[in-house]
Amino acid sequence: MAETQTAPSLRDDGDDIPARARALLEDALVWDAHGGFTSKPDQTLDELRIWERNHVDFLSVNVGFDIHPWEFAIRTVAAYRHWFAARPERFVLVENTADILRAKNDGKMAIAFDLEGAVALGGQLSMLQLYRRMGVRQMHFVYNLNNEAGGGCQDDDQGLTDFGRDLVRECNRLGVLLDLSHTGERTTMEIMEASSLPVVFSHSNPKAHTDHPRNITDGQMIAVAARGGLVGVTGVGRFMGDPAARSESFVRAIDMAVERVGIDHVGMGIDYTFKPGAYSRSPETWPAQHYTGTFAYMSPDQLPEITELLLRRGYSEADIRAVYGTNFLRIAEQTWDAQSGAA
Repeated sequence: MAETQTAPSLRDDGDDIPARARALLEDALVWDAHGGFTSKPDQTLDELRIWERNHVDFLSVNVGFDIHPWEFAIRTVAAYRHWFAARPERFVLVENTADILRAKNDGKMAIAFDLEGAVALGGQLSMLQLYRRMGVRQMHFVYNLNNEAGGGCQDDDQGLTDFGRDLVRECNRLGVLLDLSHTGERTTMEIMEASSLPVVFSHSNPKAHTDHPRNITDGQMIAVAARGGLVGVTGVGRFMGDPAARSESFVRAIDMAVERVGIDHVGMGIDYTFKPGAYSRSPETWPAQHYTGTFAYMSPDQLPEITELLLRRGYSEADIRAVYGTNFLRIAEQTWDAQSGAA
């Protein structure tokens, strides 16, 4: 683990910063570890142009989460694979990290899938291998509420279950990245202890930034970094304590993560959704005391401004490249690629 460090301080190098930011964003590997738009078989994906026009090179697309049954996730991943396969001039469904680098070189966006919670497995561990063959490379155990794998961040956290321990081993065997966002603190610690490979929080902010149940403690951040993993800061307005989801709030989340675990253990999971809406359809999953009011979501369209802000804060181009993508690429090489023969 890299030593913790103080985030750079504000500076102004003159009018070259906007040009440097544009060039850096275009050239860097930009990895968004979680696209938060509602996963459903009939979801139009046309608005992925928002990511494309802002030079995002890789996006993990959610294909299922715990409020839907496993059949819903299977139908969704089938529909999404069909949609992407029909557009080979724009997208590449990746098998490994080399595919991501080739896609960037060819001017295309690389795509893999993630599951937000073990409900999508239908209680059958062997389902994970099927999902991996369909493009799932990232597995959350829980979505806010307890399930048969473990405890949720907005529930009476029960810890990792026997099924959950088996799932940790199967994710490690298949090279599916373990994702701890949405999971309860006790369960995250037990997953980290059980895993033989690095794990991540794909889209969670420091609680020190905003005290919301979806955010994570310093202890969780330090533990994930100590095991070689990382924290992907997220642009959800309510998790930044900012109803407008301003770029300055996102940069502050990066600052606070870097201060706690160092530049080598911070990435991005923007969690942008096409159509932010109310959470009333499942008040148990999104309790009113934590999800009231209207909050924006940081858009990929803000990445040019965020890049400028990071440069003005004194982040080096190497630091920005690390946060934007090479840190997540390193973790994927250690998980996806190292275990790819097992699938």
